[in-house]
Amino acid sequence: MNGRDIMIYLSLKYEGDWEKMVDAVKRREQVSEEEALEKIGKIKSQVVTILDSTYPESFKHCYKPPMVLYYYGNLSLLEKEKDCVAYIGSREASPYGLRMAMELSAYMAERDYVVVSGLARGIDAMATRGCLDKHGKAVAFLGSGIDLCYPSSSNVLYERLKKEGLIISEYPGSLPPKPENFPKRNRMVAASSHGIIVGEASKKSGTLITVAYALGLTKEIGCLPFPADQKSACNTLIKEGAYLIESGEDIDLMMGKTTS
Repeated sequence: MNGRDIMIYLSLKYEGDWEKMVDAVKRREQVSEEEALEKIGKIKSQVVTILDSTYPESFKHCYKPPMVLYYYGNLSLLEKEKDCVAYIGSREASPYGLRMAMELSAYMAERDYVVVSGLARGIDAMATRGCLDKHGKAVAFLGSGIDLCYPSSSNVLYERLKKEGLIISEYPGSLPPKPENFPKRNRMVAASSHGIIVGEASKKSGTLITVAYALGLTKEIGCLPFPADQKSACNTLIKEGAYLIESGEDIDLMMGKTTS
């Protein structure tokens, strides 16, 4: 049994918990080869580890690089970070936020960007749908086990991503999500993308966790503008230097691409 198998086994045993896995490695935890190979043989999804040549380079530089990732679909979508744009935002989105997520993700699909999200309901789900409906490239990160779609309202998109894009998680099997999993997921959304678009967010939104990770990695940030009386985090970020995103051409500007 090689180091890769041991790493996958520890991920299964500790349910993707990064700290517990690292501790097990430091302690040189003894692993039963028979038990490990039996557990590994039951994995339904595809698996990539930090030891593999196909492991996305962008994750090697993020906070607590995930040692094992489970996925369905096309992992090569994460090869070119410069083409990846995360489109994230409020779960309780306004009609305006949802409409713009659909329009802008459709534009990005036509421009051959890879649209990345956390597949949450609202802005994330609409951006994913808008991209897939235009036969674009879409990636979604889960805060649950790879074989459990959360939220269940995104199940249709989850199944489409398996076949038409990429669905990925550092949690194995059908593990239900824990509240602390979502900020951990957000670090991967930020790491995988050259630019982050905030489609809608309140000033206390969890979306700002992703923005904080992105700023720590010197990513580009763009935000849609909102009316002054809505106490929008988007407007605050724009005042602090984020790109103002009013059209697809603004996304091109943020991503350093010329329009044609």
